[in-house]
Amino acid sequence: MKKSLLALVFLAFTPWALADVRIGVSIAQVDDVFLAQMRDYMAAHAKELPGVTLQFEDAQGDVVRQLNQVQNFTSQNVDAIIVNPVDTAATAKMTTDATQAKIPLVYVNRRPDAAVLPAGVGYIGSDEVKAGELQMQYLADKMGGKGNLAIMLGLLSNNATHNRTQGVKEVLKKYPEIHIVEEQSAEWQRSKAIDLMSNWIISGKRIDAVAANADEMAIGAAMAIAQAGKQPGKDILVAGSDGGAAGLQAIKQGQLVVTVYQDNKGQAVGSIDLALKMARKENYTPEVTIPYQLITLDNYQKFLNP
Repeated sequence: MKKSLLALVFLAFTPWALADVRIGVSIAQVDDVFLAQMRDYMAAHAKELPGVTLQFEDAQGDVVRQLNQVQNFTSQNVDAIIVNPVDTAATAKMTTDATQAKIPLVYVNRRPDAAVLPAGVGYIGSDEVKAGELQMQYLADKMGGKGNLAIMLGLLSNNATHNRTQGVKEVLKKYPEIHIVEEQSAEWQRSKAIDLMSNWIISGKRIDAVAANADEMAIGAAMAIAQAGKQPGKDILVAGSDGGAAGLQAIKQGQLVVTVYQDNKGQAVGSIDLALKMARKENYTPEVTIPYQLITLDNYQKFLNP
């Protein structure tokens, strides 16, 4: 009897014996390949954690829908909230709702525009400026420091778009003979990137390289280049960012000359772990940055899933 009582007491003070934890998760747009993978990694990680339940919501690229989802989470009194923002400039109301309800809030992948996050709010992601710098430095070297560059932007409402592009332009300051001749958004989408790249080619303006804010757009650009009878990687260099399965395959096939690995699994797992620490009032680091890594034909195999 004493043994059983001691065992119960011990279990009561182990992490896994804590009350069940419910986490509400709002993803900006689940039909985005990168974000869909991130959601799947979150779900898989939660299954490994006893007592942890995730409630996923798809904001479908709609700011108002996402605001309502966060309000619903707070009214349901979930233990923590994770948000991948639709618009990083529209997060103030979500932050206020969560903090007033005293519910821990973790932003993942896209950091709010606020200079300082308040107590009870965390962030896990990567330095988007660094992604642009790594991408453009590799392109600049391949271009021999001169030529015409087109920049394919993601959604203009995302700070990832602005920061990755900022990184590209920081590197270009060192290369006055590389000229930006086009800079337009394809909204992270492959189909829109195909159309945009086709229009650029039809315009007749010479383009030596394309720096795309994400792999899906880079692949779309490469497909349009091939459809126009040109060879991506030879006639026009194409660079992506994210380093997911599709990007790695595109590197292998020569569609892309470079991409920059963003660890969406690390971000997904890290966001769940951070939310749990905050909900359980354990010590935590409120902002976590996961480094980017350069991927080329020489090293892409290291990034393939086992």
